[in-house]
Amino acid sequence: MRFPRPFRAFLFFVLTFQAAAFAFAADGYRVVHTYPHDPQAFTQGLIYLDGRLYESTGLKGRSTLRMVDLKTGRVLQQVDVPDQYFAEGLAPWGSTLIQLTWQAHIAFVYDRFSFRLLRTLHYDGEGWGLTEDGKHLIMSDGTATLRFFDPTTFREVGHIVVKDRGTPVTQLNELEYVRGQIYSNVWHSNRIARISPATGQVLGWIDLSGLLQPGEVTDPEAVLNGIAYDAAHNRLFVTGKLWPKLFEIKVVPEGAKTVPARRTR
Repeated sequence: MRFPRPFRAFLFFVLTFQAAAFAFAADGYRVVHTYPHDPQAFTQGLIYLDGRLYESTGLKGRSTLRMVDLKTGRVLQQVDVPDQYFAEGLAPWGSTLIQLTWQAHIAFVYDRFSFRLLRTLHYDGEGWGLTEDGKHLIMSDGTATLRFFDPTTFREVGHIVVKDRGTPVTQLNELEYVRGQIYSNVWHSNRIARISPATGQVLGWIDLSGLLQPGEVTDPEAVLNGIAYDAAHNRLFVTGKLWPKLFEIKVVPEGAKTVPARRTR
């Protein structure tokens, strides 16, 4: 998302206050592999499925759905989203891919193999991140609330309010369901929240500060956003908007230091 400068100043104040409120030790990470990532991709949704990455990229006039080769970063298949839409989160369901839009209240449902548009779904409010837990689709909208939807009808069937020690955690963005927990990027933050899908309680944080070196990105909106999980091999991938790299990481206990990334293979 892009907002006017006065709003950004207000947002900076809010995020600074929130960061102070949540300033306790978080888990660290170890970089396992570094892969190339399209530096023009404004990443809004990311999933790993059947050996490929699937990515939703945003901005009006630049939004896409794409299938990407992990090792090379090469786009293998792509469909452009109509120019009037700002694409957002992405989740698989059966043989389909479901892609949100930011403020149009529309989700696109594609055939996962051909990328043929099958239908559209309507929802209220903004669409930010999307994931699934095997029973429901789970959507963020930039607030502290995560909503649960029936995957077939897209009818809302429940919600949770995400809190850390009683304080709501807002700006929840891209989502991924990982081993019974919801992982969420927090917009303009280098942390990922690990959330209980039953209670909304924050179970812990992962601090990904230092993944990119200074100068690797210059756009202020080139922030951490994009989590994908390979359940078959227990691999976790992260990237950001307009980032030139995508990382496979291992989460390590709090206090552990990051290590340099290996060269891209």
